[in-house]
Amino acid sequence: MTLERSMFELATLPFHCQTYEGGIAGEPGSEAHGGYTFCGLAAMILINEADRLDLAALIGWVVFRQGVEGGFQGRTNKLVDGCYSFWQGGVFALLRRFHSIIGESPTPVDQRGAECSIDNTQTTTASDVSEGDGSSDEISSQGDEHCHFQHREREPLFHSIALQRYLLLCSQDPRGGLRDKLRKPRDYYHTCYCLSGLSICQHSWLKDEDSSPLPRAVLGPYSNVLEPVHPVFNIVLDRYHEAHEFFSRS
Repeated sequence: MTLERSMFELATLPFHCQTYEGGIAGEPGSEAHGGYTFCGLAAMILINEADRLDLAALIGWVVFRQGVEGGFQGRTNKLVDGCYSFWQGGVFALLRRFHSIIGESPTPVDQRGAECSIDNTQTTTASDVSEGDGSSDEISSQGDEHCHFQHREREPLFHSIALQRYLLLCSQDPRGGLRDKLRKPRDYYHTCYCLSGLSICQHSWLKDEDSSPLPRAVLGPYSNVLEPVHPVFNIVLDRYHEAHEFFSRS
């Protein structure tokens, strides 16, 4: 089997797993899920096939997974869970950084099916996907009255402060570590992905990965700031660059 054939078959799976809601399921015909949505989108971005997905519907589905508590739910009509701060919040980091692969700005769809206007002039190259270099412009809204979210030029498409509040007040265990929600036990899995989601929240306003978050983008004291993570590989940028340099020499 040729590499081209393998890449084509890989691209067909997330495409056929995208549901009528806009998210991506684990298999065709199943329910859209936050974890599969992130992994499916990341895979399509890595092989430069993201344009095969309905990105407008995907954004719309993820936007409305943020609950009134501030956290994200993994599926429609489910309770919020701290780990989805990364699996759902990370989708916005992917799209903001790599949306120019499709040559146009993705447009989210509101709950009534109407398109919400988005303007973005950022351009990058496909090599940015694998190398993680280049800056990302923020998606800005034109104030469509039918959209259920409002954001200015430098604001993310989700409520980052509300998500930080959920993570710090509900997911954080006073003894250390993080968890799904209140009255749930702490564990390593939720500690990892809650911290990753918290980092995405804090750095979601930035145009340049080398910049530091603005104080208004950080909930609580500025000492709460975490290192930025790579939006595809979910590791801190220093480790990503070390690994990239090492394997580039191999």
